[in-house]
Amino acid sequence: MRRLVLAAVMFGTAAGAQAADMPDFLRGSLPAGPVNWQGFYIGGQGAVGESDMNFTGATQSVTAKLLADTAAENAAAVSTWPLGGKTSTRGTGLGGFAGYNSQWDNVVVGVEFSYLHGKFGGSQSDSMARSFNDGAGNLDEITYQSNASIAISDMGTFRARAGYAVGTFLPYAFGGVALGQADIVRTATISGTQSGVPFTPLTATDGQYSHLIYGYSGGLGVDVMLMSCLFMRAEWEYIRFTSAIDTDVNTFRVGLGYKF
Repeated sequence: MRRLVLAAVMFGTAAGAQAADMPDFLRGSLPAGPVNWQGFYIGGQGAVGESDMNFTGATQSVTAKLLADTAAENAAAVSTWPLGGKTSTRGTGLGGFAGYNSQWDNVVVGVEFSYLHGKFGGSQSDSMARSFNDGAGNLDEITYQSNASIAISDMGTFRARAGYAVGTFLPYAFGGVALGQADIVRTATISGTQSGVPFTPLTATDGQYSHLIYGYSGGLGVDVMLMSCLFMRAEWEYIRFTSAIDTDVNTFRVGLGYKF
C-alpha cells in the first residue's frame, strides 16, 4: 500500500510539472484563479492494485457440516484446526466514474460513483495432520486439507468527496460504501486412518458464484484541469470487503474525465 500511495504522490508532482510546461494556447484556455469545477462530469480510468486476503478459518463452516456428529469432530474439533493465513496478489482493472460537484470559492464537495471491472483476489491451500483418540477406542490419524479462493470481477463505490481547488489542481479526499461481485469457493477434504485402517476421504465444497459482497472505501486523489472541461485524475483507493474471505483491495488509478 505504501508503494501505491508513493506512486500517487509522484504522479501528482509530475502532473504539476507537466501543467507548468503546457503550451500557451492550452494554458490560455483556462480562466485565471481557481478553475470552475461546478457541475456534472464523467470519465474513464485504469487501475493496478493489490488484494490482501485473510484465509484463516475460511473452510471452518464447511468442515463443521462435513463432520457433524462424528467421533473425530466431537473428540478433536477438527473444523477448528488453525488452517489458512494471509496472502497478497496483484491485479488490474478498467472502468469509469461519474459524479457531481458543488463549489463555493475554492471549496469543492460532491458525490461520485466509481466502477472497475478486472481481476482481483486470489487463492490459498493449507493442510494439517494430527493423531488422537476419538473416545470410541479408535486411534484416528486425520489429515485436514483446506482450499479456498475469491475472485472479484467487479467493484463499485458510492462516495462523498471534498476538495480544495488550487489553480488548475483539485486535491480531494473521499469515503463511502463499496459493492462487489465475486466467486468464492471453499473446499474441505478429510482423509486418514482409523485404528490403522484407511477410510474413504470425505470432501465438501461450498461455492458462491456471482456473489454480492459489500464493505466500505476511502482514499485520496487529485484532478488536474488540462483545458476547458477536460481533466486528468490520479487516485489511490482502499476498499474493505467483508465476506467468507475478508479482502482488502488497494488500487492506484489514473483516468481522464470531462466536466459538462
